[in-house]
Parts: sequence; structure tokens; C-alpha cells
Amino acid sequence: MNVVVFNRQKDLKLSIRRAKSLVKTILQAENIEYNEIFIHFVTKKRISELHAEFFDDPSPTDCITFPIDKETLGEIFVCPQAAIDYCLKRGGDPLTETALYIVHGILHLLGYDDLDPIKRRAMRKKEKTCMAHLKDLQISL
Repeated sequence: MNVVVFNRQKDLKLSIRRAKSLVKTILQAENIEYNEIFIHFVTKKRISELHAEFFDDPSPTDCITFPIDKETLGEIFVCPQAAIDYCLKRGGDPLTETALYIVHGILHLLGYDDLDPIKRRAMRKKEKTCMAHLKDLQISL
């Protein structure tokens, strides 16, 4: 199980070790076997570029996922600045919000969808379950 993490942003101080632990914990809880998964922490500018290139929407977003195959689960691009912005408006902790974006990305790679309202509710419920599991194990960013 290889979790590869790239931190290409300076907006939020993150622990690469903790990010790897968080990813491994969620995938083990879901009984997902894989060889690799890639997590990229990127700037608001970079996430906007990816959003424009692949989804024809130049606005910034919290995370973008790219599934690969059964051996390499995929890539998750996470924007910590989106978490900071969200928490400034609505309260909360940017590290916890960033962890939620990672969980959200993992769930997308596992086939969860948030476009349809019914599927979105199922995904939100699973996110809450995953975040509670991380909290119970005291695993955070």
C-alpha cells in the first residue's frame, strides 16, 4: 500500500505523514486493496486550472479526482486554500475541512457520486461515517 503525497502549496501547513495515515485508514476501513494512490495538495490557481481543463469550469474547487485503475486507485488534487476560505465564512478548522476533502476524493475514486440528489445524500452519509471513524482513532492532518 503506497500513498504518495505531494504538497505544492504553502497556504496551510500539513503533515505528509498524517495525510498518508488518514488515506490508509479510510481505505483499510473500506477494505480497499490497491498498490498506489496519489494525493496532491495544490494552490487555488492550480485547482482552477485543472477544473478549467477537465471540467470546462475555471472556478476554484475543493478537490478533483482522477481514477486510474485497480492497481493505482487514482489521483486526488486537494486545495487547502478552499478549506481556509470555507472556514473563514462558516467556521471550523481548515485541517479538518481539508481532511474531509481527502475523504470526499477517496469516495469519488471508490465510485460515490454527488451529482444526483439521492447519490449525494449517500455520499454525505459515508463522509460523516469516515470522518467519525478518523475522529474515533484520533487521526487528523
